[in-house]
Amino acid sequence: MTRQRFSVATFNLYNLQLPGRDMHPGQTPWTQEQYERKVAWTGSRLAELDADIVGLQELWHRDAMVEILAASGLAGRYDLVAEPADGTRIVTAALVRTGLLVGSPEWIQDFPDALRLESTRPMDVQSPAIDVRISGFSRPVLHLSVMLREDQPNTEVYVTHLKSKLPSRIDEEDWFVADPAAFKPHRKAIGSALATIRRTAEAAALRVLLTDVMKTTATPVIVLGDINDGQHSNTLNIVTEQPRYLLGISTGGVDNGLYTAQTLQQFRDTRDVYYTHVFQDLRESLDHVLVSEQFYDLSRERVWLFDGLTIENDHLNEDDHKETGTGDHGIVKVAFRYRPAG
Repeated sequence: MTRQRFSVATFNLYNLQLPGRDMHPGQTPWTQEQYERKVAWTGSRLAELDADIVGLQELWHRDAMVEILAASGLAGRYDLVAEPADGTRIVTAALVRTGLLVGSPEWIQDFPDALRLESTRPMDVQSPAIDVRISGFSRPVLHLSVMLREDQPNTEVYVTHLKSKLPSRIDEEDWFVADPAAFKPHRKAIGSALATIRRTAEAAALRVLLTDVMKTTATPVIVLGDINDGQHSNTLNIVTEQPRYLLGISTGGVDNGLYTAQTLQQFRDTRDVYYTHVFQDLRESLDHVLVSEQFYDLSRERVWLFDGLTIENDHLNEDDHKETGTGDHGIVKVAFRYRPAG
């Protein structure tokens, strides 16, 4: 295989579930008409996207994705990696160009043993001890391997969906029920703090998984997903380990860092218009493509050259995604071409 170009994308499917089937508490199931519009729109976006690897989030049922691929004429183009999507929960999944997938994909639910969020002797003696007990990801992380070229190591791909900014619900907790007058005025603050703690813990767990694969190796790594936080957030900083960007040609690159495609695009552009989600008129960058040094232009270990990023986000102007069949996140695609450093 002497592939010269390839592309990856991340695509939040906005609760892709079969019609009439339950979703989250309080969510109305899709009607047949809403579902058909969703199938048509999603299929058309995937066909136009034509990426080699598509990381998917918010898939409830595998059969819905099978129907989309068939209806859009894409069934023979991709391997669908979505085994746990049985309609009872939302999972991460992927579409992989036929012939690229290597080995058996895995979904990682539990946090790695090497993650411990406990500090009984903080550096600042004025700070109280902290002990965070979270055992696993809200959404399992999908890990798969692909062969982009026979003369290069396999690339490890992770599809992730970290905890959203939506405040965690606390009104059914025993401590809340025991004294609602004390806690009710502070539901949003406490719920938001819990959501942030959970997302931060998930970012740290993902980073531990990545370090085990990347540290002191030449393994190419790509992370696709809805991180639910921005380019310069602490969440992204934990996952990427904040590598340096502005270095001389073929003199940069770090063994354990990840580079955001958003930043790579900013180096090629004079204006940043990157946003993938709109909430209360606030445009945010929540969906990301992160790559190891093998995909970073200025790295001495570069194998693939960044070849541009596109975002489809005009549909975010739609007021009612359920009625139009559109999604509520932008779709990010990043392209690369084979050009080793030196």
